[in-house]
Order: sequence, then structure tokens, then C-alpha cells
Amino acid sequence: MEKELILKTMKEAGKPVAAGEVATLSGLDRKVVDKVFAELKKEGAIVSPVRCKWTPAE
Repeated sequence: MEKELILKTMKEAGKPVAAGEVATLSGLDRKVVDKVFAELKKEGAIVSPVRCKWTPAE
């Protein structure tokens, strides 16, 4: 469930976002966001077009 919320938040932001921004926008704890980001990176679900900022993969 957290993955869907994080991906939805990233899409709604409309720009590459840092993990801290995702935590603030989604209301989730930063540790949860960091953990889910790690899973999403392994799956290739998010990409980093700018250093330390992420966006959902196309």
C-alpha cells in the first residue's frame, strides 16, 4: 500500500522529488519512504534524472 501512495505522490508532484519531499507530501514517516524507495529502485519503478531526486519510471 505504501508503494502505491509513494508513486501516486511522486506523479502528482509533477517533477523529480527527494525522499524528504515525498515524506512531507504523503504524510508517511521518512524511514518508511527510504525503505520503499530502496525497493522501488531495485524493481526499476523509479529513476533519478537529477542527483538525489526521483521520478516514476516511464
